[in-house]
Amino acid sequence: MNVAIKIHEANDMSMKKVVSLITFCAFLISLNGQSIDNKTFNFSLDYFLQEVRNNHPITRQANLFAAQADAVLLESRGGFDPKLYTDFKNKNFDDKNYYNIGEGGVKIPTWIGLEIKAAYNWTNGDFLNPEQKLPAAGQAIAGFRMPLLQGMRFDERRAFVKEAKVFQQLNEAERQQVINDLLLAATETYWHWVYTYAALEVFQNSIKLAQQRLKLTKQSFLYGDVPAIDTLESFIIVQNRQVDLDQAEVDYQNMTLFISNFLWDEDDTPSNFTTAALPNSLNVRRETSFIQRIPVLLQNPSLVPELQSLLLKQNSLEIKERLKLEMLKPRLDVEYNLLANGFNFGNTNNGNDGNLNALLLQNYKWGVEFSFPLFLRKERGALNLVRVEQMQTQFKYNNKRLEIQNKVDAILQQLNTTYEQILITEGVVNNYQRLLEVENIKFSIGESSIFLINAREEKLIESQLKLLKLKAEYLKLEAKLQATLGQLQ
Repeated sequence: MNVAIKIHEANDMSMKKVVSLITFCAFLISLNGQSIDNKTFNFSLDYFLQEVRNNHPITRQANLFAAQADAVLLESRGGFDPKLYTDFKNKNFDDKNYYNIGEGGVKIPTWIGLEIKAAYNWTNGDFLNPEQKLPAAGQAIAGFRMPLLQGMRFDERRAFVKEAKVFQQLNEAERQQVINDLLLAATETYWHWVYTYAALEVFQNSIKLAQQRLKLTKQSFLYGDVPAIDTLESFIIVQNRQVDLDQAEVDYQNMTLFISNFLWDEDDTPSNFTTAALPNSLNVRRETSFIQRIPVLLQNPSLVPELQSLLLKQNSLEIKERLKLEMLKPRLDVEYNLLANGFNFGNTNNGNDGNLNALLLQNYKWGVEFSFPLFLRKERGALNLVRVEQMQTQFKYNNKRLEIQNKVDAILQQLNTTYEQILITEGVVNNYQRLLEVENIKFSIGESSIFLINAREEKLIESQLKLLKLKAEYLKLEAKLQATLGQLQ
């Protein structure tokens, strides 16, 4: 009789273990098959960056660089605009008209330094100087002024136009760099935001595991399979996971606010961005196309905005140097004007109407102006200042180029190391997952404990978070590599 009772109890215990094993297996299968949320990831990085490019205030401000450069170029070309002028003087005293002296005309500067002049003079009065007496019909003047030494090959007006054209290119390089820096900050913020969302999903999944285990542990306690202390330990695990989940939710909400800093509407108002827009997942694919372009970019500094800016500054300084060298020459200007009787340039007192010799060599006015500083201290000092600035800019360029080269090499090394760490950590996550599955099976047959299962899960969660962090870091490094070379824009 006692033997029969013992056999019956043994069979009953075996059946309980089998039932528990089947229950835990079904539990594991359901966890592997379930998803946390069936949400659509519709807020991609490309869409995000396009919004930043289109509407962010810094982007709009940078786009004004082109308008600024166009305005400077327009101003510089104004130095070659024809200029209308007039000058009139009158003196009356003691009811006497001493004189009326007037001149009006147009001056036309040209690119070669020649200035063309067309004017009309008129005078009358009782006390005119003899040299101011003109024909009764007045006198038209057609002439020119030409520098023969200083200003003949180059002058301030031509230098201003050339500098304005360089300024256009310089502003474009600065615009690219400003947008490049903005997009780097936006990209890093985006991937941090994606990381916090992925971490939130990990903690959501972990608390569901803990809650379901607590439920099963309570049932097992009612069956007499586990002691009451196991239900307390399972409850503590749920509490700890809830704390972690609450913190993950706060981190995600905060990063959502940071993301909204980059989003603006077309009417220059902050965009109403909410958590309804969810990010893409952290998928790492090793891109080699850009890495293969790096040697070409480093060998062509004009393709890198930071280096291009320094090269363009050197171009501007070369224009200034050329102008300062021109200032070392003596000033020698010649002026020649044809004089007319009224508006008739061919009417001469000798009756040689239409005779070119009479036209050019009889009715004319000409002059020469010469000046030259004896010590040239002002000119030589200005030239030395420009050359010092050229050397400073060259040193900056050499240093910046080395900095960029070393920074690129460092990022490439970090990328390779991070990618290897991702591959290793993926294996670690898979192994921890297997250990947890085995530990659950052992627990179902009474050969493990809640403490061991919790320890396995904690290691799995840690490795999952580490993997997510490595992926986010890798994607940030890719963006940083492109931004270092000014190619992110």
